[in-house]
Amino acid sequence: MNLLMKHFSVRGLSQRLGAPLVGAAVLAAVAGALPAAAQAQPAKPRKGGTIQEAEIEIVKDRVNELGTATRNFDKIAVPAPPKSTRAATYTYPDFRLPPDRLVPSVRVLTIKQEELTPLYGNFLKAGIGNYGTFYGRAYLHSARSADHSYGLDLKHVNSLNGPVDGKNSGVSQTSAALTGELYKGNAAFGGALDVSRERYNFYGYTGPAASPLPLPTPDAGDIKQVFTRVGARAYARNQAPGAALQYEVGVGYKYWKDNYTATESNVLLNARLGYALSTTSRFGLNADASFITDQDSLSRTRNFVQATPAYEFTAGPLAVSLGLTLGYSSDALNGVSRGAVYPALRATYAVVPDQFSVYGGFGGAIQRVTRNDLTAENPWLNRNVFVADSRRGPTGYLGFTSAPARGLELNGRFTVGTDKNLYFYLNDPLHQDKFNLVYDDRATFNANVHGEALYSAGDKLRLGARADYNYYGTHALAQPFGRPEFQATVFGTYNASDKLLLGVETYFYSANYGISYANGLADFYRATTPIYDLNLRADYRITSNLSIFAMGNNLANRQYQQFYRYPVKGINVLGGATYAF
Repeated sequence: MNLLMKHFSVRGLSQRLGAPLVGAAVLAAVAGALPAAAQAQPAKPRKGGTIQEAEIEIVKDRVNELGTATRNFDKIAVPAPPKSTRAATYTYPDFRLPPDRLVPSVRVLTIKQEELTPLYGNFLKAGIGNYGTFYGRAYLHSARSADHSYGLDLKHVNSLNGPVDGKNSGVSQTSAALTGELYKGNAAFGGALDVSRERYNFYGYTGPAASPLPLPTPDAGDIKQVFTRVGARAYARNQAPGAALQYEVGVGYKYWKDNYTATESNVLLNARLGYALSTTSRFGLNADASFITDQDSLSRTRNFVQATPAYEFTAGPLAVSLGLTLGYSSDALNGVSRGAVYPALRATYAVVPDQFSVYGGFGGAIQRVTRNDLTAENPWLNRNVFVADSRRGPTGYLGFTSAPARGLELNGRFTVGTDKNLYFYLNDPLHQDKFNLVYDDRATFNANVHGEALYSAGDKLRLGARADYNYYGTHALAQPFGRPEFQATVFGTYNASDKLLLGVETYFYSANYGISYANGLADFYRATTPIYDLNLRADYRITSNLSIFAMGNNLANRQYQQFYRYPVKGINVLGGATYAF
């Protein structure tokens, strides 16, 4: 009942406050990579190709602290993507909700981390920086084998101090990931176990109109938030690319808890099947299921099942996928039906094979939303938030992929559709340092324009850029709170010599909105400062095993706010060494 009252009060508040402010374009940057020691190793030849038709979320975790530390610690490496085939394969990314987060590493379509040739399977890395930052990582992996592989990845990063009141805005993250695969004939069996602990503080207690009188500085223990995350997964897949039947089936479990009383237990099932009917046609099936037990002040169960069968065929330069998405979510909010049926139609036409293709489609899907994912996106959520799955669709899109010149790849897409129960972040009137989830009472109209480019001059120079503009047509909500409309990133790497690798990455994000309150009553809308973030990186190899690195993050020294009332750290630098063996 309290949650519903918060939702309706936000609606009435937005009607009183009127029209939104308009944000400006912003930037944030980061360089991600593999160990610098790997630079000395010869790389495999790479084939050119077109950019894959998929949408990848650009995400930056909350502030430029934890995410910034982890995203840049590996060598920046962006090899050329492989050529894509013309076979149409239906996938969900076309119907995922628009990205609204910065990512902790460079992920632009088919850009992949560098593939090494002979190589060290293990490395140790450590670094220190200002704000009392320490970073350590141990990556231990089996030697290359035809019948098995396994690995252990340990990470720790912490900043004792932050941008507000020293240790009151400190942050830390510790994680361990164990993976393994066993190969038997044409089948591969694998598993993974992930455990992490993340510590944050609610340091957004300062800000405009927070109180008519100065408030005492709280103790760090009183504003503490801790997340524990555990995940396990087992799967089987086909590793024979020429087989008529391609499959991957898996079962998993995720557990999440915070520093209060909230917990989330999630049982997951998934299947990806494809069967070649002939050389030009195939049948495909994508299916997912999730069964959640959510415990906070009240306990509830949240069930989700979705499947997309599709028939795919090619006729010369034309590839077509005809399917249907059938979904079910037990979440009941704003009168949305629990069941959903969407077409899954897609067509691709190769105007010039391997050089220029156009594509379009129409469909939709239910998108699973969990506390685990939400707190990875915004760690300052309030207690007792109401989590509900979003429904994207009906949605239509048109786009192209192009490789007009050697080493140059372009991708553009225009998408228009509606999102039901799309969540937004709005700070709470009584606890302004915490965010509630708020939803529009009707479907949110969304239009997205996406473009990206990648240029590669061998292994010497790589340049890339990506930009997204999202228009959110809300009704009861006067602003798309917590969601910037414009996002862009530009990055590059340059191999100055066999021993020195240089990298740069910049981000631009437009402002997003919160509300300023005085004595629990709305004062006026507040726009965050547009994000402009410049990051630089250098890796230098001393020997075949030992290398050193240095990086500077947020070199423009702008204490921007990705979320209202939460400024990030200013200039922060880190230096360290990597030992591979």
